[in-house]
Amino acid sequence: MTGSEIPATAAWRKSTYSGSGNDACVEITTSVPGVVGVRDSVDPGGPVLGFAPSAWRAFTARIKDGELAL
Repeated sequence: MTGSEIPATAAWRKSTYSGSGNDACVEITTSVPGVVGVRDSVDPGGPVLGFAPSAWRAFTARIKDGELAL
């Protein structure tokens, strides 16, 4: 998956794990079927990463389980 599959008009939302005033925030979009787009909220015009939904779910599950230190 690539971020190039995400249209400029996609609806983005900030991660619920990003606190207010935190400069280290990510935004995601699920506007395109089969792709979860991820970008830096501080640089919305910057690069976008694209993940298969199953890969994104596995990644976020590992974070929630404490397997990955952020």
